[in-house]
Amino acid sequence: MEDLVKKHYACPELASAIQAGLEKLGKRPEELTTRDLAPVDQLHTGGAPATLAIGKQAGLARNSVLLDAGCGIGGSARLLAEKFGLQVVGIDLAPDFIETARTLTRWCGMNKANQNTTIRFQQGSVLDLPFGNHCFDAVLCQHILMNIEDKARALEEFYRVLKPGGRLILHEVTKGPGPAPAMPVPWAADASISFLPSWDTLKMQIIRAGFEEEHFSDETENAAAGWKKINAIRQRKGTVPLNPGLVFGENAALFGPNLEKNFSDRAIECIEAFFTKPG
Repeated sequence: MEDLVKKHYACPELASAIQAGLEKLGKRPEELTTRDLAPVDQLHTGGAPATLAIGKQAGLARNSVLLDAGCGIGGSARLLAEKFGLQVVGIDLAPDFIETARTLTRWCGMNKANQNTTIRFQQGSVLDLPFGNHCFDAVLCQHILMNIEDKARALEEFYRVLKPGGRLILHEVTKGPGPAPAMPVPWAADASISFLPSWDTLKMQIIRAGFEEEHFSDETENAAAGWKKINAIRQRKGTVPLNPGLVFGENAALFGPNLEKNFSDRAIECIEAFFTKPG
């Protein structure tokens, strides 16, 4: 199953495509900021504001070590390192994403000797994390669990690598009470690699893994409103040089309408939740 997921996210020469988009905007790689890349590296619901809100809500101390599980091309990792002074390790199943994440981080001038940020990226599976026990202060899951069939194994791994007292931070899409979701969506072209749990099921799995619930918020209405706003802007302005199509191809044009409908119909829900590893 992981091979199918990896195939879905395969995107060779992605950095070159992003560079071409930047050039159309008059931006050069050596002059980039994290904000410049947001249209293409903050593809989760809520975009960069959602990532910043999670970082603020989590209240992690500067230099805390965060694992960004399913980091994609590194947008959240860069933003959290820059704005909150976190040390971030990103891991993703897709080799093309990891290669691009490293390139974009270099373009943003991060990890230089005169910078106070530490970011590194590693290709790998969350079902078999290549890290020792008790080495992270927090694990971030931002729109990743819907691609993982064996969630119990992933949660076991997150628990293992967290320090006692460490936190599991979720910004996830779950199955709602409404109809079957309209496809395609960013995580799946069809239902074959979409493993959406209900929130009740996911919460039960997390608690069974040993975690204790700390915070929960249903963000579905905000998600629907956010996609409605994005769709209206895209209808008015058309396609911009940096857009999800660089990553996902022609299917990306359907993501916004489908996600607005899915959240509005409660086919899917957007949740924010924090859990703690006892200790």
